[in-house]
Amino acid sequence: MDPNQMAPNLDSGVKDDEQAALLKSPIKRTVVPFSGYAAGTIVISTQERRLYYVLEDGNSALKYGIGVGKEGFSWKGTQTISRKREWPDWAPPKEMIARRPELPDHMDGGLNNPLGARALYLGDTLYRIHGTNEPNSIGKAVSSGCIRMADPDVMDLYNRVDVGATVVVL
Repeated sequence: MDPNQMAPNLDSGVKDDEQAALLKSPIKRTVVPFSGYAAGTIVISTQERRLYYVLEDGNSALKYGIGVGKEGFSWKGTQTISRKREWPDWAPPKEMIARRPELPDHMDGGLNNPLGARALYLGDTLYRIHGTNEPNSIGKAVSSGCIRMADPDVMDLYNRVDVGATVVVL
């Protein structure tokens, strides 16, 4: 089976980190020179479609590929990580259901859930940094404002980031 295709018979509630780790990003995670922000800060460049996690030395960052908000849904600003969830449930906001009435009102966390394996919630907004069951969307403007990462990348970031961390969206 192609590792970027989910098995069609999986129940949406199946939570399997090993299988999620197979859904690799088409954009390789790298360490790059990066300065100007405190260690532990997440800096998101929506134009580049990259997320930078500033490392302890304050002079380098882990650079991840991301999917960003499509035209009309992108945003900029500073937030903090208000909570973190493994295998988050998803309840699309009423505005999203109005645009796409075929969506369910609620979906349990799991491999077929669009939020993927992990979610980092941004302040008290509806936005998150989250995984995706569609790794081919990484590097594209496709979301309703959330920041998407391939599951292996969001799992890595989740383990590095604390609640209260600063997120700067440029």
